[in-house]
Amino acid sequence: MNDVNWVALTVLILLFALVTVMGFQASRWRQPKDLDSLHEWGLGGKSFGTITTWFLLGGDLYTAYTFIAVPAAMWATGAVTGFFAVPYTIVLYPIIFFFLGRMWSVAHTHGYVTTADFVQGRYGTRSLSLAIALTGLLATMPYIALQLVGIQAVLEVAGVGGESLIARDLPLLVAFAVLAAYTYTAGLRAPAMIAFVKDTLIYIVIAVAVIYLPLKFGGWLGIFDAAQAKMATPNPATGAPTGVFVPGPTLHWAYASLALGSALALFMYPHCVTATLSSKDRKTGRRNAMILPAYSLLLGLLALLGYIAIKAKTVPMGLDGKINPQLVIPQLFEDNFPDWFTGVAFGAIAVGALVPAAIMSIAAANLFTRNIYKAYLKPDATDAQEAKVSKLTSLVTKVGALLFVLMLDKQNALNFQLLGGIWILQTLPSIVFGLFTGWFHRWALLGGWAAGMIFGTVTAYGYCTACTTRPFGNSLSNVPLIGDAGYIGITALALNLVVLVAGTAILRAMNVSNGTDITRQKDYFADVGDPGVKPTVVPTAPIH
Repeated sequence: MNDVNWVALTVLILLFALVTVMGFQASRWRQPKDLDSLHEWGLGGKSFGTITTWFLLGGDLYTAYTFIAVPAAMWATGAVTGFFAVPYTIVLYPIIFFFLGRMWSVAHTHGYVTTADFVQGRYGTRSLSLAIALTGLLATMPYIALQLVGIQAVLEVAGVGGESLIARDLPLLVAFAVLAAYTYTAGLRAPAMIAFVKDTLIYIVIAVAVIYLPLKFGGWLGIFDAAQAKMATPNPATGAPTGVFVPGPTLHWAYASLALGSALALFMYPHCVTATLSSKDRKTGRRNAMILPAYSLLLGLLALLGYIAIKAKTVPMGLDGKINPQLVIPQLFEDNFPDWFTGVAFGAIAVGALVPAAIMSIAAANLFTRNIYKAYLKPDATDAQEAKVSKLTSLVTKVGALLFVLMLDKQNALNFQLLGGIWILQTLPSIVFGLFTGWFHRWALLGGWAAGMIFGTVTAYGYCTACTTRPFGNSLSNVPLIGDAGYIGITALALNLVVLVAGTAILRAMNVSNGTDITRQKDYFADVGDPGVKPTVVPTAPIH
C-alpha cells in the first residue's frame, strides 16, 4: 500500500459496509414467500414496480466498467471509441418497447425464467434451447469479470496495491466474498435494493463533476479544443493521429453499425432479461423503456469526463509506473476534488460493480439451472432443488469471474467481452422473432445461429492481432459490398438471417416437422391479472 488516500479509502469502505448491510437485509424486503423458489430468489417474486425496475435496470445496464471504460476511451482515442455508446442507448429503448411486453406476458403465463425457457416452449426443441443457454453463459462470464476492473481501478488510485498477492488481490477477494454471501441469501432482491444507492451516488458524482470541473478549467470550449489537439497529435509508434475527434467518412459505418449492433444485442443478455422479468406487470417494462433514456443523458455527461481529463492534464499512472487509461476517471477525481468527495466517487464506482455482477451471476445461474440441470440432468427437480442449484451456481460464476481477472491479462477479458457481444447478437432471431411469429423453422434458426457464431468468432479472432491499432480493436472488419470497416456482430447477424430465411423456406417446402408450440396467441398479451396456464400442445402457427 503506497501513498494511500486514507480519507477516500475510509469513505469507500463505509459505503461498501452500508450496501453490505442492505444486501443482507434485502432477504426480508417485500416479504418473500419462499426464497427456496427460483421465482422468488432468481426473479424477486416478480414483484418490482416501475421505480424499483428503473433503478434495477439502470444498475444493470450502466455498470462500473461503463463508468471506467467509456471516458477512458474518450481520453485515449476520442469520440469514435467512446461516444458510440450514447446513440446506442438511445436507439435501444424504442427497440425494447416493441417486444418487452410480449416477453413478459408469455413468461408470466408459462412460468418462464430465461429466454431459453421461451425458446424451448416456442419451438419444442431442446437443442436450440441449449444453444441459447450456452451462448448466454459464454457471453455473461467475461462481463462479470470486467466489473472487477472498476474496483481494481479505484483501489489502485487510492493506493491499495502492490506486487504481493495480499496487497493486490485481497481487497477484491473480500469484496466478492461479501457479494457472494448476500446474493446467496437474498437473490435478486439484494442488487435491486443496492441499486437505489448505486444510481443515486453516480447521479450526484457526475452532476457535481460536469458543473464544477468545466468551471475550474475555463469552460467547455477550452475542453473541446484541448481534446481536438490531443487527438490530432501523431502517435510516436505509428505516426498516425492519436485518436479521432470527429469521425470521418470511412468511420461512419463503423460508428453506426457498432451503435445499432450493441442496441440489438443488449437485451439479449441474460441479466437484462432477468431484470425485466422481475417486474410485477406487463406495463412496467414498457414504461421503463420510456423513462430509461434519462440514463443516456447521464452516459453522455460521463463520456465527456474523458475530455475534461485531457484539459486537466490528468496522468493515469498505475502502481507499475505505466500509463493505464482505465485509471483516468479515478485519477481525475483524486486530483481535483476533496478527499471525502473522491471517496464518494470511488464508492459509486465500486458499488456500481457489485450491482451488475450480482444480477449477471443470478441470470447465469438461472440459465444453468433451468436449461442444463433441469433439462438434462434432473427433469423432475423440485422448486427447492432448482433454487439450491441456482444459488450454488451463482457462487461458481463469481469465483470463475474472479479467477478470470486474477489469472489472465485484463485485455483478454475485454476481448472476450467484445466477442460475447457478437455471440449474444446471434440469439436475437430465436428470441425476438419468436415473440411475433412461428413461421421460422427451428432447424433453420439453429443453422443460422451456428453460421453467425462461427463467422463472428473466426472473423474477430483473425482480427485480434491485425487490428490492434484500429479504433475498435477486434470488433471490426471490412464489410463485403460496403468496403468500409463495420461491426462484426452485424455482419454475422446478416449471415445468420440469410441462412435462417433460406433454410426455413427449404425445410417448409420439404414438410420437415417444426416441432410443437405450446404457446398460444393470447399468451403474448397476458397481464398480471391473468392466471398462469398449463398449455396444451398446439401446432406451430404464426402469431399476429
